[in-house]
Amino acid sequence: MDHFNTPGRLLQNLNVTVTYAQLSTKYPGWNRTNETPSFNRLYFIDRGEGKVIINGAAYYPRPGQLMIMPAGSTQTTETSPNNPYARYFCHFDAHIGEWPLFHSANKLYISDAADPDAVRTVFSEMISLFQEDSFLSTIRVQAGLLTLLALCLEAGGYSDFIDELLHTSDQGKLAHVLEYIDQRLMRPLEVEELAELVHLHPNYFIPYFKKFMGVTPMHYVQLKRMELAKKQLSYTSFSISDIAEQVGMELAHFSKYFKKTTGVSPSAYRSSTR
Repeated sequence: MDHFNTPGRLLQNLNVTVTYAQLSTKYPGWNRTNETPSFNRLYFIDRGEGKVIINGAAYYPRPGQLMIMPAGSTQTTETSPNNPYARYFCHFDAHIGEWPLFHSANKLYISDAADPDAVRTVFSEMISLFQEDSFLSTIRVQAGLLTLLALCLEAGGYSDFIDELLHTSDQGKLAHVLEYIDQRLMRPLEVEELAELVHLHPNYFIPYFKKFMGVTPMHYVQLKRMELAKKQLSYTSFSISDIAEQVGMELAHFSKYFKKTTGVSPSAYRSSTR
């Protein structure tokens, strides 16, 4: 199983919320000493000069750079009174289940924006939409945040971010269970079998799994089976009975469950995606 798929499965349960968005050019507003905020900060530096210290490590952000300051880290920020930072920024929360996406022990995530104009556009739209506070504006603000986070991590070459997602024992345990499930979708799986992987009694394992993944273990197994079935129906020529076998279900049960979860039969789904 590809290692890079493991965090991808965890990220299916990612929740992000923007709690503030603004453009600021003020000198006093940037200077802070040994703050430990409970929220993450995302910045795009448009101009100016200054300094950031995260958990004792010093950085000197330049115009055209994106940076993520993790919640819970100790932060000191300074800027020049003669050439203060102009910065687009937002405060945000990001969790996978109950895990923070960014960990307080980590460094500043910083990178050169490949397309500064595009970043300004996304940030400006986020700032404008944030003030509307409507259903659709909230969706668009979240989409903007996710775009900027991806740009920052990708441009900064933070490939170790994958490993950092799995740095806690709980995350490592769950990743092992998710990989185990993926490799065995074609055969029967029982909750006792999954609980044994992390040395928990099923009565404890079920709420433990749901706490981080949002659904019970067996519901997750069925969701993954339906996800695989939809891919096979869309992109392969396997018969429906073959696909039922690939997800470890009898044909009649598979057809019934597939229609219950998607609203259409397997054959109708295949026709709609072809």
